[in-house]
Amino acid sequence: MRDAVFPAGRHALYEKHGYSAAIRSGDLLFVSGQVGSRPDGSREPEFPRQVEQAFANLRATLAAAGCSFDDVIDVTTFHTDPENQFDTVLAAKAQAFPAAPFPAWTAIGVNWLAGFDFEIKVIARLPAQAAPSN
Repeated sequence: MRDAVFPAGRHALYEKHGYSAAIRSGDLLFVSGQVGSRPDGSREPEFPRQVEQAFANLRATLAAAGCSFDDVIDVTTFHTDPENQFDTVLAAKAQAFPAAPFPAWTAIGVNWLAGFDFEIKVIARLPAQAAPSN
């Protein structure tokens, strides 16, 4: 069973490209890639602000499902210039996940992210009270 999750103030990108912010399935939450987009879908122009906004968008999506960064079990990040972006991303990641045990993490270098320079997608385990009853 799939249950779509959207944060308050849904982003224009979900409507424009026809996807859900996240899907709840059983006790797992599959979050679509979050980018540094503003509510109107435009991107933050500065890379550090893009990363900050991507993490803020992720936090809002997790919260809409009753989760937090503490519930994240798997992280995948996409980078258009990994060598030059990595320190900024690591700093943001350290704020979101400050202590062990850390989630699993895969970082992937790509050459295109629909006009963005960073994207983060996660899988989280839903807390017992947040999981929908089937």
